[in-house]
Amino acid sequence: MTGVTASGGPDASAASAAAPGSSAAGSSTPGASAPGSSTPGSSTSGPLARGGDTPRRRGRPPRTEAAGTRDRILDAAREEFSARGYDKTSVRGIAKTAGVDSALVHHYFGTKEQVFEAAVEVAFAPAFAVRDTLLDGPVEEAGERMTRMIIGLWENPVTRAPLLAIVRSAVNNETAAAVFRRLIAGQLLRRIAGRLDVPDAELRAELAAAQLVGIAMVRYVIRVEPLASADAEQIIARVAPVVQGHLTGT
Repeated sequence: MTGVTASGGPDASAASAAAPGSSAAGSSTPGASAPGSSTPGSSTSGPLARGGDTPRRRGRPPRTEAAGTRDRILDAAREEFSARGYDKTSVRGIAKTAGVDSALVHHYFGTKEQVFEAAVEVAFAPAFAVRDTLLDGPVEEAGERMTRMIIGLWENPVTRAPLLAIVRSAVNNETAAAVFRRLIAGQLLRRIAGRLDVPDAELRAELAAAQLVGIAMVRYVIRVEPLASADAEQIIARVAPVVQGHLTGT
């Protein structure tokens, strides 16, 4: 005798379940997918990096992240310039090291030369910040203040790393040297010269800077002994009178 459901009709539940290709509500059949799920070979919305790595960010970041992104690009630029030099550093390489798209580097800085200029400004920011106070106080002590400031920048590992990157690039490439020269002359040396009451003030300021740049090259870049391992205070004591002579001596 044919089975009867509670409603008195044929066994409808069995017939419904046996319908080929059909599915009950909330169930899934082979090859079908529920909303929001993914099947092998498909991808969800949004970029995914192969192997689970975080993808490089494309486009502009949110405004709240802009400062951090800019700083990360500058850090990457200094790292690249230090390791590869100006000629072999590329915007693409800077972007890769920073973990961003190349378009972001161009957005924040423009060309490679402009990235380098921004890196120089950051590296010398402590010097630029105190440039107007270097000659405050007794003028006969200006040489020591200037010497102590420059040697202090090189002695500090945090500020020495970007300085090394900038100087190495400037030594090996004329474009980098021009950027370095323009910033140092315009932002630092001319300000110092403007505070000197002597007829050849710019020449004197440049001679004082040349003395200190030479010390930095030999001690921190080339690392010639015994200067490379000499005590910083001993160097300041010996060099400051020479710098003072350049600034105000007769």
